Parts: sequence; C-alpha cells; structure tokens
Amino acid sequence: MNALVLAIICYAAFILAYNTYGKFVGRRLFELGSNKKLTPAHTMEDGVDYVPTKKSILFGHHYTSIAGTGPIVGPAIGVIWGWVPAVIWVVIGSIFMGAVHDFGSLIISERNEGKSMGEVTKDIVGPTSKNLFLAVIFFLLLIVIAIFAMIIGKLFIMYPASVFPVWMEIPIAMVLGYLVYKKGMKVGPLSIVAILLMYLTIWMGATFFNFASPESIMGMTPIMFWLSVLFIYAFIASVLPVQQLLQPRDYMNSHELLIAMGLLIIGLVVVRPDIVAPAIRTNVPGAPGSMIPLLFITIACGAISGFHSLVSSGTTSKQLDKEEDAMFIGYGSMLLEGALAILVIIACTAGLGDSAAWTARYADWASASGLGAKLGAFIDGGASFLTGLGLSVAFARTILAVFVVSFAATTLDTATRIQRYVVAEIAEDIKFKPLQGKYAATAFAVLSALALAMARDGGAGAMILWPLFGASNQLLAALSLMVITVYLAKKDKPVLYTGIPMVFMMVMTAWGMINNLVAYYSSANYLLLFINIIILVLEVWMIIESFKAVKHYRANKLANKKVA
Repeated sequence: MNALVLAIICYAAFILAYNTYGKFVGRRLFELGSNKKLTPAHTMEDGVDYVPTKKSILFGHHYTSIAGTGPIVGPAIGVIWGWVPAVIWVVIGSIFMGAVHDFGSLIISERNEGKSMGEVTKDIVGPTSKNLFLAVIFFLLLIVIAIFAMIIGKLFIMYPASVFPVWMEIPIAMVLGYLVYKKGMKVGPLSIVAILLMYLTIWMGATFFNFASPESIMGMTPIMFWLSVLFIYAFIASVLPVQQLLQPRDYMNSHELLIAMGLLIIGLVVVRPDIVAPAIRTNVPGAPGSMIPLLFITIACGAISGFHSLVSSGTTSKQLDKEEDAMFIGYGSMLLEGALAILVIIACTAGLGDSAAWTARYADWASASGLGAKLGAFIDGGASFLTGLGLSVAFARTILAVFVVSFAATTLDTATRIQRYVVAEIAEDIKFKPLQGKYAATAFAVLSALALAMARDGGAGAMILWPLFGASNQLLAALSLMVITVYLAKKDKPVLYTGIPMVFMMVMTAWGMINNLVAYYSSANYLLLFINIIILVLEVWMIIESFKAVKHYRANKLANKKVA
C-alpha cells in the first residue's frame, strides 16, 4: 500500500472524529459549556501552578507534555507485528478511548478545583481508592522519570549533534516567557523569532558541535553523566513557576512538532513511498508473548495512555482559562498525538528503503528490542523523507533527533512536577511533614527515579523497564476510565462510552502484567517482579472499591426514591 494514501485515510478519520464523536461526547456526557463558573485557574490563581492561560499556549503545553517519545518508541516497536494492527489500534484507540480518557480527566479535574486524579478519586469513589490510586501513580511516574531520563541520555550519546540545540532551548524559552509575561509583548511574533533561533542552533549543532561523547566524563560513564545532569535539570524545572520555563518551552516545542510533522508530511508527499513491511505478522521469533495483548501495551501513547490523565489533572486543569477550551485541548491533543503515531508507523514501515532493510531491523524480537534500533528506525526512516526535500542527511537526522529529545525532556520535567504533587499528597495524608514541602517532595521524586535508573544496568536499561511501563501506564488509563465512569454514573449519564474502553483496557493490562510476572520471574528480575506484583494488587483492590462505591450510590438513590 502507498504510505501517502494511508496517511490521508487516517488523518481524515481523525478530523471527522473530532467534529462528530468528540463533540457528541462533550455535549452528551460532560455537558460542555453548561458550567458558567470561573475555572480554578482564575479562582485559585497563585502565579505558580494556577495560571489562566491562552488556549493556544495551553494546547502547546498540554500536547508536548502528553506526547514525549511515547508515540515514537511504542509504534516503532509495535510495527513488528505488521503495519495493519498498529494503524488500526492507533486510529480506533485514539478516537474512542484515548481522546475520551484525556478529555474526561481534564473536565473532572477542572470541576473539582484542579485536583489531581488521586484527589478526585477520593471525592468520586472513596478515601481508600484515593490512596490506592496515588500509589499506582507513584510507581508509574517513578518508572516514567527513570525511563525518559535514560532515553534522553542514550539519544545524546547516539546523536551528539542534538546536545547543543536541546540545551539552548532553555534560555530561549525563558527569555520568551519573560517577554510575554513580564513585558506584555505579543506571543505570536516572539514565537516566530524563538523557532528561528531554535532551528539555527540545530544547524549549528549539526555543523559545528557534533562531538562524540568520550568513554569517561568526570569519572563517570557517558550515560551516568547525562543521568546526573538531567535529574538536576528536572529538579530545577519542576520547582520553577510554570510560566518561566515549562509553558514557553512547551509552546516552542509544539511549534517544533508542527514544523517537524509538516516537513515529514511534505516529504511523504514528495517521496510517496510504498509500505515495505508485512501487513500482519503473528509469529515473531523471540517475542515475550503473542500479539494480543502485547500490541495494546507496547503502543500506549498514540492510542491511549494513563499518563495523560496525570497531565490533564496535574497541570493542564490548573491553567484552563475557560471550560469550553477543554474540547480543543483534551480531545484534540490526543488525536494529534495519534497523527504523530501514524507518521512514526509510516516512517518505520516505508522510510527504511526496501523489505530487506526493514527485516534487518525487525527479523526477530531481539533485533528490534534495542533502544537504538527503535529510535533509529524512526529517525533514519523519517530522515529519508526530509532528504527528499533537499536537506542533507546529517541536518535531517539532527532535526529529528532534537525533536525526539525535546519531547522526552518535556515528559521528564512534567512527570517530575506531577510526582512532586503525588509525593506531597501522600506525605500529607500520612502526616509526614518532611516531604510535604515543594523542594523536599521534588528531591524525593528525583532521587528515587535516579536510584531505579542506576539499578538497571548502570543507567542503560531503559528497554528493560519498557514492558513494565507499558503495562502500568495502560493500567492507569483503565483506572482513570473507571473513575470517569463512576462520575458519569453518579450524574445519571450513559456509561457505555467510557465503560467499554475501561473493561477492554483492564483485561489487556491484567493479561499483560501476568505475562510480565512470568518473564520477570524467569529472568530473575526480582525488583521489577516486586513492583509488578504491587501494581497488580493495587489494580484489583481499586476495582473492588469502585464497585462498592457504585453499589452504595445506587442503594442510597433507591432508598431516597422510596422515602420520596
């Protein structure tokens, strides 16, 4: 099949879905626009976390926070089972599961003072469920922070030309934020200047600052050095007011993404390659299980991701200017992430050249399991589209490498910021004052993730953690859908639209986590085995609590009717 035709079909489906199913969900389930009250960004404005933000800027912040490298790594692995299952899952998952999940999480949090999903769970399901949910979130974010720091470190080593432009984004973004918020200058012209400066640094990185990492840096291996630097950065970025770094940097990254996607799409139109990967491939030598459930766990971001509920309720809901903006930001961002995942699938299945080149990377599970092979498949495949526009191979690869690293960095500091909220909430609940402060909670979040990262092959084991990340991430999505479903049930709204995706994700993630248990036990990965068991137990416990909450609500409702 021609890759351009496939892209047109998928993108048409996303546009149609936004204007039909998305609006139906907003109107029918959440009565979008009926709530005329001011959002928490106005009623609780503090200039740090609660900040009313323009729709376009918040869209950029939210989208870059949820995207990260998830919709790149996951689809780049998932195509090992063929391009058809990957495309179907991304399109169907994004429209009917992921976008509803993100939109619902944002609305529910915004209507509950911008509280996190953990706090919202307490109000909707019960106090016990809140603690269980926070525990699941803590373990997921622990894995997310460790994995994405390792991914960035690995990419710095693989693509040294990306180091200079990535770090230059920080001062550019901070100046942008200062001029917009402190000097009141218009964001439009400034954003154009910022993007031009960013691409200038990319050219400089590819031309002048492409230096390979030495074997030892300050007595540390390159990966350990970069992990140390990245966790220091994550600490600083996560305690700064959002408008000083996160918002402007994410706003820049959203433009970078649109430009990169635009270049890839234009390159796709010019090159018009055919897909060389098999349509469906059920027998993958060395795979740790069958395509079902592994596909639904491997491709998370791009279809549905529990991490998105943390972003929706952890940061975005605190910056929502008007409730009506939630449709564009929540539902729209997920569909755009699906669009990115489709581009990744096409780059990995049509951009590598011929079927022999594809088979060389995807012959068996081992050949496709390395982090370098996964990210390299997208960067090299995507670069083949950009070179069709006349760009040099080095410049094209640097553009895509910076693009991937920028989004991984966004996820890193956003996850650290949310983990700070989680740690502080847990500390407050158990009355442990030393971890209730902003700096102490952030330090705990950073140090615990650093310990996990270093425990896995000296910081090089990101892909060892990926199966656990995928399963726990999808579990969180199922639990968030469960909270949304209970919320809708209490509002006497239809629950099938969230209930069916909830059941599907619960079955797939439980199945996948049981597979993980067997794999971790067989390979003597007892740390991951222990974490996996804890998360699985928490899932079962929270499901029981949710059923009890619905049963109790219905019993009270029936009793009230009889009294009336």
